Amino acid sequence: MKKVLVIYYSQSGQLKDIANSIAQPLVNDTTIEVDFYPIKMRKDFPFPWDKESFFGVFPDSFGQIPHEILAPPTEILHQKYDLILLHYQVWYLSPSIPVNSFLQSIYAEQLLKNTKVITVSGSRNMWVYAQEKMKKILLAQKAHLVGNIALTDRNINLISVVTVVDWMFTGLKRKAYGVFPLPGVSKKEIYQARKFGEIIRNALQNDNLNEIQTKLVAAGAVEIRWFLVSMDKKANRLFAVWIKIFRANPTKKSLLIKLFNIYLLIVIWFVSPIVHLIETLFHPFFIGKKRQQKKYYQGINLSEC
Repeated sequence: MKKVLVIYYSQSGQLKDIANSIAQPLVNDTTIEVDFYPIKMRKDFPFPWDKESFFGVFPDSFGQIPHEILAPPTEILHQKYDLILLHYQVWYLSPSIPVNSFLQSIYAEQLLKNTKVITVSGSRNMWVYAQEKMKKILLAQKAHLVGNIALTDRNINLISVVTVVDWMFTGLKRKAYGVFPLPGVSKKEIYQARKFGEIIRNALQNDNLNEIQTKLVAAGAVEIRWFLVSMDKKANRLFAVWIKIFRANPTKKSLLIKLFNIYLLIVIWFVSPIVHLIETLFHPFFIGKKRQQKKYYQGINLSEC
């Protein structure tokens, strides 16, 4: 009997739906035992979000500062799993605070050590550098990352800003203002994610998990959009500056959050279109380099650079 643990934290229910869809072929297999562990916070985050809370989590989210979580069920902690499916959202270009809090806990140390892991992200669109951070944490916990699946909102970047923000602040997954498309990962793509579960099931049964990423990529598990990778990289550098400012001025957090909010609006609506244009114009000159980078970002190895 193979044993699989599905870990996730979901506010809106989207990541839970993704987890259930991918796990379905495993659950249907009578030779595989599947446990689900939804991460629970000691003090949870609001959903829908209010503006102050939404922007207020930036320092701890990007800074990867853990919060207190509730202990997983004892029966889960006492199991040794053949595979862990670790699902996460991206908050401010990093794994969400709940998932990051779990990863830095004693419970993660117990569950992840010497265990094969497949990461699954459900994000608006920028996930590449959050996954790089995830790789580092898993390596520190002595886990064996064997696969990665990245599901995203496929709407145009600025359109998804409008739709996802509306979703986060209303709690309603709707067509914002009656004209925009639905936010988030589409229902069709969530349903079709069970194809990844089938690949995982076959690899698990054949004891071939170490070769699974090639098959996942071939099935469309990881799409690379260069404009977003470039934005992700630049935004991480600028966010690092903001973190230093927050840490140097702890008594001015409220003011800094307001300034950070203004900064984000300027970057999203004015800077990102310019970056997109530049990336489009210069893309032909860097095709060779980007092919190498694409192979890396679609993979599971951690660069030493």
